Formats: sequence, structure tokens, C-alpha cells
Amino acid sequence: MPNPSRADVHVNAPLTNISIAHVQDADKFVSSVVFPIINVPKQSDLYFQYSQEDFLRSEMKLRAPGTETAGAGYGLSTASYSCDVFGLHKDIADQVRANADAPLNMDKDTAKFLTQQFLIKRDADFAANFFTAGVWTGSTTAGDITPGTKWDASGGEPIQEIETQLDSIEAKTGFRGNVAVFGAKAMKAFRNSEDVIDRIKYTQQGVVTEDIIAGMLGVDRVVVARGIQNTALEGATASYSRLFTEDSCLVAYAPSTPSLMHPAAGYTFAWGGYMGAGPDGQRMSRFRMDPLRSDRIEIEAAYDQKVVSPVMGAMFLSVAS
Repeated sequence: MPNPSRADVHVNAPLTNISIAHVQDADKFVSSVVFPIINVPKQSDLYFQYSQEDFLRSEMKLRAPGTETAGAGYGLSTASYSCDVFGLHKDIADQVRANADAPLNMDKDTAKFLTQQFLIKRDADFAANFFTAGVWTGSTTAGDITPGTKWDASGGEPIQEIETQLDSIEAKTGFRGNVAVFGAKAMKAFRNSEDVIDRIKYTQQGVVTEDIIAGMLGVDRVVVARGIQNTALEGATASYSRLFTEDSCLVAYAPSTPSLMHPAAGYTFAWGGYMGAGPDGQRMSRFRMDPLRSDRIEIEAAYDQKVVSPVMGAMFLSVAS
């Protein structure tokens, strides 16, 4: 054997300029960009709801000389929120930290891991609360819509069908739907529909971006939910799935920022008053666990996702073949 051998001149060690971790990009998670996040000082409280019926009714009447104007009023009620606190931690043992090779940064890697856990959890909750059947009543049928012709089938008309439901929300509330949330398969069906292809075949080199789709539909935002999660327990065979139902689509009205006396289909109440929490109710802590000879990094998140006005949303189910 020639000397020196490969083993003599190189000892395998971790590369310092590359590592592999399956960390999903933040833009795959949509719960923070669909409905506004309201930063609240208390964990639970009340908020006011004004009567839609009273605000959309005109009771002005002709006033005869020497008489009073007609009188009117509006209903006012309260609803409540309660921000549950969710949490997770990971301990970094002194022995592990002392023995870690470059390029490992135990604190930074752990913070990124815990943040990913938070984003997956919040999107999963959003899907369960908002992106599901039986929630929204703003459609022409006051219920969920299942297209008679799938959007990716011959004769599918996704643009017209979505516009119809956006207009239905406006007809029932005075506010046209301005945001559309697509599951990954629903977006694929939309992009590949005859209806859409025919409209863009002579422009944009056939590339249908979310911004172009927003322009087609006349909405402010188009969001595609692409996040995934592993639903298997630790140690079991991995089972990956989308966080959002793939062949569904939600259209709704949501202001870009929350404000007084302004309606929305939904809000996320985030407990910013929780000591050290950020605007989204999330806080990260690092503290010493001396009995374990470890440092603990802990993430907490306090929020409540509320359907505020069901009539301001319409849900499409099973849109793709």
C-alpha cells in the first residue's frame, strides 16, 4: 500500500461551511399574514362588536318643518378572547456543548429548532380554526362550496367562481373579500386551469405568480399554504403531510391592520403583555438548569385565533381532481 495513505493525511471531521437541517422557510407559514395579529396586554379580555344589521340600515326620513329628526341607534355587544400559552424547551448539556464540533452553534441551532416548532404549531391551529369545513357563511349558499367542475378539469372556471364568492361576501357585509388562501393542490389546479391559462398565455411568458393571480381576482393578497409537518411520534416512521388541506381555498375579508370599528373575518389575539413576549405573543428564554448541568432554551407562545365574522369568509372544498 502506498504511503502515506488517505487515512494518514485526513481524519474525517464535520465541514465548517455546510450543514444540513430540514428547516422550512418562514414564508411557507401563512397564519401571520392572512388575518391581522392584535397585540393585547392581558391574557384574556373582552372586545366590542357592533351590530352589522344596524350599521347597514338607513333610517333617515324626511323632516317636516318644526319637527325632530328621526331617531335611531345601534346594537353593541361583547365577545371574549383567551390566549392559551403553549411552550417547548430543549436542554443543552454541558458535556454536549463542550464536545460540540464546528460549525455547530448549540444556542443558535436550538433557537431555530424551537422557532420552527412554534411556526408549525401556529399554522396547524390556523388550519383547524379557519381553513376547514363548516366555519364560513359568506358564500352564495351560506355554506361551503364544492365546484361541480374541478378547477383543473376541462370547463373549470376558478376565476369566475372565486369572484362570485368574493362578491357574495360584499353583498352580505358591504366589504368585498380581499384575501385568498390556497392549499398547494388548489393553487396548482388554479394555475393549470384552462380559464387562467387562456388569460395569461400572451403575457408574462406564461408565469402565473401570486401577484398576477391577485390582480386577476381583484384581491389584495393571495397566499399559498405550503408548510408540512411530521405527525408521527418520535422514533416512529415519519409521516409527512401538509398543514393545510391541499385541495381547499378560503376567500375572506381582512384588513391589513386591525383598527377600531373595522370588521374582519378573523383575528389572532397575541398576548404581548406576557413578560418579554414579542408582537406575536412569542418569547424565547435561556436559563441555567444547574441540577442537570445544562442550559435550557425555552419557547412560549400565547395566542387565540378567533373567527370574528363568519359571514366575511367563504370556503371552497375539493376543487382539484
